[in-house]
Amino acid sequence: MYKKSTVHFITKICVDVLFYVGIACCLLVPFSSNWLVRYFNFQGKTTTPMIIVLLLSGVASVYILYQLKTIFKTLLVGNPFIDANVTCLRKIAVSSFLISIIYIFKCLFSFTISTLVIIAIFIIASLFCLTLKDLFKQAINYKEENDLTV
Repeated sequence: MYKKSTVHFITKICVDVLFYVGIACCLLVPFSSNWLVRYFNFQGKTTTPMIIVLLLSGVASVYILYQLKTIFKTLLVGNPFIDANVTCLRKIAVSSFLISIIYIFKCLFSFTISTLVIIAIFIIASLFCLTLKDLFKQAINYKEENDLTV
């Protein structure tokens, strides 16, 4: 019934690589403040808030990637419609919304159009994950009803 796809494997590899690169980037953010000041031309007052924004949004992004890794494990096994994936999608939605709140905070001291785009993208991602969570929950209910009738 379930056909394994090379696209699933390639996507899983991409998520794994992004997960470890994200961890490395989060670990390097505190040590890159001098470079950030020179490259992005930050003033002294905005350096610490920018590092906090980058670090918090990086940690939330790595958490999203960790939840995606969990979902892909069940997908590759062939049973993605489980309650654990519903929980993962809810956590991804909360993390996405948290990233948008972090960037709303960033607008208070450094407003850019790209920040507004990031806020919009992560609010939409949060709503998408909540919708997908409900879809998965409904699929689980149908699957359980089907299993009971057989």
